[in-house]
This record gives sequence, C-alpha cells and structure tokens, in this order.
Amino acid sequence: MDNLFNLEKFSDLVTSYAPRVVGAILTLIIGFWIIGMIVGAIKKMMKKNGVDETIQPFLGSLVSVGLKIMLLLSVAGMFGIETTSFVAIFGALAFAIGMALQGSLGHFASGVLILIFKPYRVGDLVEIGGGQTGTVKAVQVFNTILATLDNKRIIVPNGVVTSNVITNISGEGEIGVELTYGIGYGDDIDKAREIILAVGKRCPHILDNPSQGVVVAELGDSSVNLATRPFVKSENYWDAYFYMQENVKKEFDKAGVGIPYPTMDVNVVSNK
Repeated sequence: MDNLFNLEKFSDLVTSYAPRVVGAILTLIIGFWIIGMIVGAIKKMMKKNGVDETIQPFLGSLVSVGLKIMLLLSVAGMFGIETTSFVAIFGALAFAIGMALQGSLGHFASGVLILIFKPYRVGDLVEIGGGQTGTVKAVQVFNTILATLDNKRIIVPNGVVTSNVITNISGEGEIGVELTYGIGYGDDIDKAREIILAVGKRCPHILDNPSQGVVVAELGDSSVNLATRPFVKSENYWDAYFYMQENVKKEFDKAGVGIPYPTMDVNVVSNK
C-alpha cells in the first residue's frame, strides 16, 4: 500500500514538473541561440561602425553575460523559485563592486569613450592628461600609453584624459611648426627674413603649400622678434623644428645678424 502511495506521489510529481523541465530546457536552448544571434549582430555592428578591435570582444562578452543571467533567472522563475532575492543579491553585489572599483570603472568608461569616438589614434602626437606630451603608443581600456621625445614611457589613466583638454597635435595630418627668432634693433629685418626663408627652403621636411612666411611678431625689450610657421607632415614635426633652430642660428652667424640676450648694467655708487 505504501509502495503504491509513493508511486502515485512520484507519478504526480513527474506529471507536474515534466512540462516545466521540458519548457525550461527548450527555453535555455532557444534562449542561448537568440543570445548568440544578438551578440553576433552587435559585434557586426561594432565592426561596421569602426569600433576599436581592442574593445569589441569585451563589449560582446559583457552583453552575452548580462543576457545569460537574465535567461537563467527567467528559467528559475519557471520552477516557482522566487527570483526577487537573487536580483537583490546581484544588485547589492554589483553596488559593492562598483563602490570598491569606482576609480577603475571611471577609467574604464573613459577608455570606452576614447575607443569609440577616437579623439586620437596610435601614432598621433598629443598633449593629454593636463600637460603630458608624447606619441600615442597604445590606447587601452584603462590607460593611454605615450612615448615622449626622450623615449620615456608615460601611462595616463583614461579618466584623467577625458577630464582635461585633449590636444591632438598631429590630428590633421599636417602641422605648423611655431618658431620665433629674436634679432637686434640694429640688424636688418629683411636680411633676417631672407635667411629664415632660405633655411626653410632647404629643409627636406617643410612643405611648399602652404608657403612659409616670416612676420615681425613683437618689438621686445631687447630684440625684434620674427615669427614663422612652416608646415610639415605631423610625423616630421620635431625633425623640422630642430633643423630650423640649428641652421637659422648658423646662417645668422655667417651674415652677422645678432641674436640678443638679456644684459644687465651694474652701477656702483661709492660713498666716500
């Protein structure tokens, strides 16, 4: 009699839960298939829109994990399991992790924005992070890595980058090299201008268009300051800068054009 009773209970249990189990299995199979399609579509969209390849797998995994958690909670609800407590636990856990890693998460969010909107790319000469200047070597999720002219490696957190002005020095492909040369008040302005233009013509990095010009920028306390802005390819900025600085000085020396420097007259008063 007891065996018959237990068999009936087991039969009722199977009859009651079998549809739920079958439904749960079908929901999981169909759900995982749909999630795969959604993640695949998102990856294709990111690739089509030029989202950086560094972040594509990460965002795809993030969407996939989120959707799978939602699917598993839905399946648990099909068996009558109270999912509200699970949601509360996940929410509290996410909040605790967010508070513990709020700085890192801020850098991560900034890194995502940089990778999506691309204010600069690898190889660009930039000024970021409140004054750090260098060539971009890598744009990572949390940091941007720069190489300075003297080959120092600077790691700038992306949160610092997006909270400051970003100057992409080489962003347009061509850049003007700002140069100023001081000559004495007794020197010939036209001769100095000819020398600067001639050196610019010889420089292999300076472009013909736009043409180089030289103007009187300032009548200083001890010098007449001549300014010029020759244009070069972004990658040739420093080569052109140093070429002009050295060779203009040499040509000024040959032509007798003086470059003044501050002097001080000291008057000694003798009290006898």
